[in-house]
Amino acid sequence: MNPYITAALIFTLGLGTTVTFASSHWLLAWMGLEINTLAIIPLMSQHHHPRATEATTKYFLTQATAAAMILFASATNAWLTGEWEIQQMTHPLPATATTMALALKIGLAPMHFWLPEVLQGLDLTTGLILSTWQKLAPFALLMQTPWTNPELMITLGLASTLVGGWGGLNQTQLRKLLAYSSIAHLGWMVLVLQFSPQLTLLALLTYFIMTFSAFMMFKTNNTTSINSMAASWAKAPALTALAPLIMLSLGGLPPLTGFAPKWLILQELTKQELPLMATLAALTALLSLYFYLRVCYAMTLTVSPNTLTNTMPWRLLTPQLTLPLTISTTMSLLLLPLAPTTLTLLTP
Repeated sequence: MNPYITAALIFTLGLGTTVTFASSHWLLAWMGLEINTLAIIPLMSQHHHPRATEATTKYFLTQATAAAMILFASATNAWLTGEWEIQQMTHPLPATATTMALALKIGLAPMHFWLPEVLQGLDLTTGLILSTWQKLAPFALLMQTPWTNPELMITLGLASTLVGGWGGLNQTQLRKLLAYSSIAHLGWMVLVLQFSPQLTLLALLTYFIMTFSAFMMFKTNNTTSINSMAASWAKAPALTALAPLIMLSLGGLPPLTGFAPKWLILQELTKQELPLMATLAALTALLSLYFYLRVCYAMTLTVSPNTLTNTMPWRLLTPQLTLPLTISTTMSLLLLPLAPTTLTLLTP
C-alpha cells in the first residue's frame, strides 16, 4: 500500500477514536465509531488474500450491526427521555441495548464469535491494531454509559473470562489464541467496571502493553502457529528466553506486571462482598494460564524437527525495529513493584 494512503488511514483511525473520546452526544460518538471502522477496513484487506477479505467482511458486518444498535438505542432514549447526552441514558431499555452493542463491538462473550475468526485472517500488525487501539473508543463509551443493570455487566464479565479461557485451550494458531486472550482480559475489565473504573483503566493499559509485546514478539520471529515457535530459539535466543515471561505475564502470574490488575480486581470484588465472583474469575484465569504455558512449552522445551546435522541457521540482523519490543517487554515484566504507588493514585 502507498505510504501516503497508509498514513492517511492511520490518521483517520486516530481521528475517529478522538472524536468518540471528545463527544458527549450520542450522534457524534456514533460518527467517531463509524470513522474508526471505515479507516481500518482498507488496512485489513490490503493483502488481497481470500482470508483477509473474508475477515474484513465479517468485521464490517459485526461493526455495522453494533453501530446500528447504538444508533437505535440512542434514538429510543431520546424518544423516551428527550436526552441525547451519553451520561443521561437513564432508561433501562436503551441502556441495556447500548451495553450489548458495545459488547459486540469489542468482542465480549457471548457476542465474541467474530473476533477469533477475524483476527486469524489478518497479518500481525493489523491484528495488533484491532486488539488494542480499536478497543479504546467503545470502552470510553462503556465507561460513560450509566450502568442501570449491574447483573448484566457481571454476567458479561464472567462469561468472557470463562469463554476466553475455554476457547483458547485447543488452539494451535497464535492469532486465535491472542483473540481468546483478549476476550478473557476484557472480561476482567468489565467485571470491575461499575465498582472501580480506575481499575478498569489500569487493566486496559497493562493489557495493551502485554499484547503489544506478544504481537511484536511473534512478528520478530515471523511465526503464526505454536508448532513453528519451536524453531525460534535458533533465530533469536534472547527473545526466546524472554517470551515465556511475556506469556506468563499475560496469564497474570506474580511477580510479573500482569499480576497487578488481577490482584487489585480480585481485592475490589471481595470488598464489594462478591467473593463468589472473585473465586470464579480466579478459577477461569487458570484456564487461560494453561494455554499460555503451552506456548512456553513449545518455545523452550521442544526442538523443531530438523533434518540437518547443524541446527543453527544464520542469524542475520533483523530489518525490523526492536526498540518498541524492548520497551514493551521491559514494561510487561517489571512494573509490579509500582502496584502500591498505583493503588495510592487510584484511591479517591
